[in-house]
Amino acid sequence: MNFVIKAIKFLDLVIPREKRIDIASSALELFITRKMPGTAVNAVIMESAQKLVGSRQQYIGESVALRFAKLSEHATAPTRGSPLAAGFDLYSAYDYTIPSRGKEIVKTDIQIALPDGCYGRVAPRSGLAAKHFIDVGAGVIDQDYRGNVGVVLFNFSEEDFKVSKGDRIAQLICERIYLPELKEFSTLEETERGTGGFGSTGKN
Repeated sequence: MNFVIKAIKFLDLVIPREKRIDIASSALELFITRKMPGTAVNAVIMESAQKLVGSRQQYIGESVALRFAKLSEHATAPTRGSPLAAGFDLYSAYDYTIPSRGKEIVKTDIQIALPDGCYGRVAPRSGLAAKHFIDVGAGVIDQDYRGNVGVVLFNFSEEDFKVSKGDRIAQLICERIYLPELKEFSTLEETERGTGGFGSTGKN
């Protein structure tokens, strides 16, 4: 299966987007039947390979959509600052004043539906952080959340900071995530690091 994964990653780079799925499926079938002709395990491996290709279809052969809806007339649609920007800019739906050394939950008046297998990470905008000491907190949006997207802004400066309706306040990044099962054990295997925590690997 390592070959399968490497082949699909290669296809991501060199094959036109609309052709990748058909080519990947045909290549996998040819590889498996020639390498292991007549074996009982053929069907099982082929099924697993097809599932692997299928799970990547929305990321390879189709565009991935971040769906959103406006909850009021005050909302502004998210935008990208450039074609390859990592995140979508989020906009304030109202006017706010964030006190010095204080915080505020800034409403966007939009709700979102994230792509399958993703969560939304709300990250600071570099300009606000560098120029005005404005940072973002509580920046995780779960895939099943359908409420008003609010952004917690912290003002670490010595002056109050005004946010106007329509201002860009943060950026939303879609990140892949694993959703593992939780399993309890009586003990876990030892590692070289062991219980070394804060500062255990050095001062810097």
